[in-house]
Amino acid sequence: MKALIYTAIAAACLVPLHATADNHQQPVEVVADQLDLDQRAGTAVYTGDVEVRQGNMLIKGDEVQIQRNDEGELSRATALGERAYLRQHPEDQDAPMEGWGRRVVYHVAERRVELIDQAEIIQRGDRFTGGYLEYFIDREVIQARSDVENQESQRIRMTLQPEE
Repeated sequence: MKALIYTAIAAACLVPLHATADNHQQPVEVVADQLDLDQRAGTAVYTGDVEVRQGNMLIKGDEVQIQRNDEGELSRATALGERAYLRQHPEDQDAPMEGWGRRVVYHVAERRVELIDQAEIIQRGDRFTGGYLEYFIDREVIQARSDVENQESQRIRMTLQPEE
């Protein structure tokens, strides 16, 4: 029985995160206090100071929910917490993109990140905050909204650094 549980945990940890072209070939490392895995549904819920790493992608939260598609590949990762966190450092850039929110949702196929409720993104020294931020990884596009469902409006703020 223990061997079956360890095999299930290992299989859940081998889900690709596709942050950059080479990341899907990197091993996935997950550290958490607890794992609830449903093989049939293709879901894994990690709780307790969770860190998910693959290549140059890092996701942190009090809880991280991972959903897989029919091929067993990651389709979505959702980090929850007071300050859930996502960092991606593209190889062709000097600094990483860092994002925070009470909920951080990474949509793998779309290469899109949603940062929800007290959202913040820092990219190349520029800082964006608001109720809802959406970041399109490949295009390096940020869309911001002040409204968050069932929350008080959180005004959008932006600080842009001057060009050198």
